Amino acid sequence: MTNDRRNPTSADRLWLGLLVLSVMLTIAGRWFPWLSGFPTGWTLPVSQWANAAFLPIFEFARPFGRSTTPVIEAVLGAIRAGLVWIPWPAAVLAICLVALRACGWRVMVLAALSLLAVVGIGYWAQAMNTLALVLVSVPTSVVLGFGVGALAHRLPRLRPLIEALLDVMQTYPAFAYLIPLLLLFGFGPAAGLLASVVFAVPPMVRNTIVGLGAVPAEIIESAAMAGARPGQLFWQARVPVALPQLLIGLNQTTMAALSMVIIVAIIGGFDDIGWEILSAMRKAEMGRSLASGLVIVLLAVLLDRMTSGIARQSRLRRAPPIAGRNLVIGLLLAALLATGLKLAGWTLLPGDGARSLFRHLDLWLLDFVAWSAPAFALLRNAITYGLMLPMRLGFSGSASPMVWGLTLTPAVTAGYVAVALGLVVLAARRSPRAAVATGFAALLFWSGLPGFPWTATLAIVGAAAWRSGGPWLLGLAASGLLIAGVSGLWVPMMQSIYLCAVAVVICFALGGALGIAAAQSDRLSAVLRPINDALQTMPQFVFLIPALMLFKVGEFTALIAIVLYAIVPPIRYVEHGLRTVRPDVVEASRQMGATPWQMLWQVKLPLASDAVRLALNQTVMAAVSMLVIAALVGTRELGQEVYVALSKADAGRGLVAGWIIACIALVADRVLRRRRAPPSHATLPEKT
Repeated sequence: MTNDRRNPTSADRLWLGLLVLSVMLTIAGRWFPWLSGFPTGWTLPVSQWANAAFLPIFEFARPFGRSTTPVIEAVLGAIRAGLVWIPWPAAVLAICLVALRACGWRVMVLAALSLLAVVGIGYWAQAMNTLALVLVSVPTSVVLGFGVGALAHRLPRLRPLIEALLDVMQTYPAFAYLIPLLLLFGFGPAAGLLASVVFAVPPMVRNTIVGLGAVPAEIIESAAMAGARPGQLFWQARVPVALPQLLIGLNQTTMAALSMVIIVAIIGGFDDIGWEILSAMRKAEMGRSLASGLVIVLLAVLLDRMTSGIARQSRLRRAPPIAGRNLVIGLLLAALLATGLKLAGWTLLPGDGARSLFRHLDLWLLDFVAWSAPAFALLRNAITYGLMLPMRLGFSGSASPMVWGLTLTPAVTAGYVAVALGLVVLAARRSPRAAVATGFAALLFWSGLPGFPWTATLAIVGAAAWRSGGPWLLGLAASGLLIAGVSGLWVPMMQSIYLCAVAVVICFALGGALGIAAAQSDRLSAVLRPINDALQTMPQFVFLIPALMLFKVGEFTALIAIVLYAIVPPIRYVEHGLRTVRPDVVEASRQMGATPWQMLWQVKLPLASDAVRLALNQTVMAAVSMLVIAALVGTRELGQEVYVALSKADAGRGLVAGWIIACIALVADRVLRRRRAPPSHATLPEKT
C-alpha cells in the first residue's frame, strides 16, 4: 500500500505540470504584467449588452407586473390586518394549540415562551407582519414546488434541466434576481414577496422529486391491481407514502422564506421585523438590532420545530397529542377570546418599556465594546496580519517590517524558495499528491489569491472542472471566469474567492476541532447542538449585528459574519462522520494498542472522509451565499457589485455579477462533491 501511494498517477502528473506552469507564469509576470492581471484592454461592455438584451423583455412584461402588484398587496394587506387585529393573548392561545396538535407538549411550551418573549420585547405587530409574509409566500412556494417536482417525476427527461435550474436558483444571489423583479413590479412588498417565493421554491421541488421517487413499486402495483386510475395512483398511493418527505420540504421552504424577510425590507418592505433590523443597523442602534434579531430567531426556531415536528409525526405515524375535535374547540375559544377582548377595547402593549430597555442595552453594549476592545483588536490584528494579508497580498506583497519584521530582498526571496523546496521534498516522502499540494500552498502564499496569474487560474480551474464534470462543467467554469475577465470583474471575483477561502480555513479549523471534540464527548455534543440549531435557523442578516457591533464596518467584519454563518457544517458533519465509524474497526485498532491520537488520525478520520468532504462542500457553499449579505458592511468583491447594482436598479450589472457568483458556487460544489471510492478499511496503526 505504501508503494502504491508513492507511485505517481496520471492525475498526479497533471497537477505537477500545472504547478510547474503556475510557477513559470508567476515568475514571467514580473516582466510581462499581462500574465498576472487580466489585461484591461480586453474589457468589453458586458453589462450594457446584458441590459440591451433583457431590458426590452422587462419593458414588455412590465404592464402585467404592475397590474398584478395591487392584487398581491391587497392579499398581503388583508392577512396583515387580520393578524394584527387579533389580540395577542388569543393569538398565543391559537398558535400553542396548533403546536400541541402538530408536535406535542414541548413545542407548545416553546411556542408559549417564544411568543411571550416577542410580546415582552415589544415587537408583536412587526412579528405578525413578518408572519403574514411567510403565510403568503410559503403556500405559494409549496404549490409551485410540488407542481414542478411532480412534473420532473412524471417526465424524467426534464429532470436534468429542472435540477440544473434549481442549482442556479439556489446559488444565484438573491439580491441579483431582485433587480428584474423591481423592474417588473416596482418597489414595494410585492417584489419582495415574489423574491421570497422564488428563493423558497427549490427545497420543495427537490423533496418532491425524492419523495415521489422513493415510493415502493409494490404499493403502486397493488393499487393498480385494485383498479386505481392514474389520478388515483398519484393522489391516493404516491402522495400519501411520500408525505413525510413532502413535509420535510415544507420545513425547508418555510425556513428559506423566513430568511428572506430582511431582503424584502430592503426593497420596500413595511413595518415588519426585517425593516426593524435594517433600520436599527443603519442607525447603529445595536441594542435594538439585537432585540429585533432575537425576534427573528425566536420565530425561525418556532416555525422550524413546528414544521419539522409535523414531518416527524407523519413519518413515525404517531397519534397527535390532542384530537382534531378538541383542536377545533380550542380554536373557537381563541376566536371568542379575541372578539371579547376587542369589544372590551383591547389595545396592544405600547412597548415604551422595551424601547427604554433598548436604550439601556445600547449603553451597556457600548461599555462592553469599550472594555473588550483590546482583546478584539488583538484578535483582529492576528487574523488580519497572520491570515488575511498573506492570502490577499501574499508574502511578496505584505513583506514589511510592520507585518513580518523584514523587507523583501533577494536574500529573503531565496530563503523563501529554499524553505518551500524543502517542504515539498519532505511532503514527497509521503506521496506525490502531498508534494504537489505543498507546492501550490507555497506558491499561493507567495503571490496571494488575487495576485495569482489569471492564466494559471484558468488552467487549474479548467482541469478540475473537466475531471469532475466533463465538458459541461468545463464550459460553466470557463463562462464564469471569462465573463469576469472581459467585464472588468476579475479582481472583484478573486477578492470574493479570497474572502471565502479565508472564511473556509477558519471554519474548517475551528469547526472541525469542535466536531472532533463533540464526537469524543456526549456532554459537549449536547451543549453544541442547540447552538448549531440557533445558528442554522438564524437569518443571514442577523450575523452582521454582533460582527458590526464589535468590529465596525470593514472587510474583517464581513469575514466574521461569514464565519458565524458557515461554521455549523464542519461541526455537524465531522461529528456525524466520526460517530458513525464502524465499531469493529475501532475495536480492532484498540486491541492493537493504538493511542487515541493514532485512532483518530489513522482510523476514524480516513473512514469518515466522505463526511469530512461533505462538510468542506457545505462550508464553501455557505460562505459563497453570504458574500452579498456581507457586502453591506463594506467589502470590495462581487457581493458589493450586486448590492450597488440593486441600489441603482442596474439589471445588467447585477445579472453579470450574480452569474459569476453562481458559477463559483456551482463549480466548487461539483468539484468538491465528486465522489471517490470510499475507503473499505483504515490503515491500522502499528502496535506500540
